[in-house]
Amino acid sequence: MAYDGELADRLRALLDGEEHLTEKRMFGGLAFLLDGHMALAANSRGELMVRIHPSRADDLLSRPGVQPMVMRGRPMNGWLDVEATTIDDAALQGWVDEGVSYVRSLPPK
Repeated sequence: MAYDGELADRLRALLDGEEHLTEKRMFGGLAFLLDGHMALAANSRGELMVRIHPSRADDLLSRPGVQPMVMRGRPMNGWLDVEATTIDDAALQGWVDEGVSYVRSLPPK
């Protein structure tokens, strides 16, 4: 399955104006990077992938449709997958804020 183009467009609109924003096709999805760090992606399963501060995982995993991101059978610390069906506009803004705030705390690559 290809990434969800509508989700990518919604992310693009919310990220408009962010400095040093780039888009990159990765792993069948479309990633949004800030200063070289991936913050969010419309993944190849039609879900939203969000980079978070690892200390926020337990709180965020309690939300509907949220699960740890798993790559090659291993959970990835600091990454979550969010089912697109659970993401209305307000929820998407919150996820964008999570991803952006965390990567903005990292030094540029």
